[in-house]
This record gives sequence, structure tokens and C-alpha cells, in this order.
Amino acid sequence: MRLRGKKVLVTAAGQGIGRASALAMAAEGAQVWATDVNEKLLDAYAGVANIHVARLDVLDKAAIDTLIGALPPLDVLFNCAGVVHNGTVMDATDADLAFAFNLNVRAQFWTIRAALPGMLKAGRGSIINMASVCSSMKGLPNRFVYGATKAAVLGLTKSVAADYVTKGIRCNAVCPGTVDTPSLGDRINAYDDPAEARKAFIARQPMGRLAQAEEIAPVVTFLASDESVFATGQAFTVDGGITI
Repeated sequence: MRLRGKKVLVTAAGQGIGRASALAMAAEGAQVWATDVNEKLLDAYAGVANIHVARLDVLDKAAIDTLIGALPPLDVLFNCAGVVHNGTVMDATDADLAFAFNLNVRAQFWTIRAALPGMLKAGRGSIINMASVCSSMKGLPNRFVYGATKAAVLGLTKSVAADYVTKGIRCNAVCPGTVDTPSLGDRINAYDDPAEARKAFIARQPMGRLAQAEEIAPVVTFLASDESVFATGQAFTVDGGITI
């Protein structure tokens, strides 16, 4: 088991990539704290080995500090929480931009600051941030707020990696293409014609299909493991060919 004995915290682990990754890391022997703002989603973990659940609102700095402060020092932090805004720069409001930066960027800043002291004391740690190919990598239509915040995540990732590269701390980002998660389903269903919207999402994937969350989780597991010990400050793209 590649992660035996490692202590892992996953945000937004109630569904989608967060849940698939939490399950994958637990199956590899890690002790995983699966967190989500929606406690009901965490009920599905009942009886799963190596999984501990806790409600966490990553927009609440005090809650982050309290939870991480009560846990054993983390070996792995997977920042998966985020939000996708639909629209151009002309559609976005100040409130849209502020909320997305708070959830997509500032929350990662807070969790990293909370987890780092324990990692530094141990002399090791892997921080994994959820980014996207829709970022500084590539512009996608109607993703102004999302692309701007995910570009910030890549900058955050590289900065943390550079500051702690000599301290045994690694920080990397995962950059998926379009993944068929409940979150995507909610966004698709918000369109006037959900069937056509789904076709459009599929059409921008060169492989001709959407990714499954279980196809992203192995990359997260790799970055959590010692197999990736020489990788830091990188954006690991899993996009079905969008950025070819």
C-alpha cells in the first residue's frame, strides 16, 4: 500500500473528485479525513475503512484552524473545494469575483497555512491543489471568473513550492479537463437545453467524452505518495487532450 501510515485531509470530499480521491487514498492505506460543508454527503462513507469524516466550511478560517489543529500532523493536504462561475468579464459581478477568489484561492491559502507548521516540523509533506486547464494554461469561453481564479491557484502552488523546496514540502496542482461530476450535472441542468449543453461540453474534449472522477483520483494518489517525491511546483494536466 503506497500511502500506509500517511495522514491526509481532503476538502470537498462529499462527492466528485474529492470523494473519488479520498476513497483511492484510503484504499492505499492512508488515514483520510474526508471533509465537506455538506455533512449529509459524508454519510456515504459510513463503514469505509481508513476514512474519518468532519464537516468543514473552507470559507471559515477559524474552522480550518480548529480542525487541522486537532488532527495529527498531516502528510498530505488535498485542496479540492471550488466553484465554477459561468460567463464573460461583462457578465461577472464584484460579488461573483470575490466569492470565487475566496473559495478557489483564499481557502487554499488558509488550509496551507494551517497545515504547514506540522509538515515543517516533520520535515515532509505533500500539498495538492485543485486547479484546471482553464487557467493560465488555456482560456475557455464563458469562464472568466473561473479561469482567473484557477490561474491564481497555479501561481499560489508554484510560490509555495519555491518557498519550501528545501524543507521537504512539495506543492503541486492537478489540472483536469471537464469531469462528469454532480457539480457539472447541476451546471448542465441549469441551461435551457441540458441535452445540448452536455453535447457542447463533450465536444470540447478531443477524446470525445467527459472524464470520470475516478480517472483523476490516481493522479492525486500519485502526488500524495512517495513515488512523486521529486515533483514539486508542477501542474499535472489530466484533460483528455484539451491542451494538445
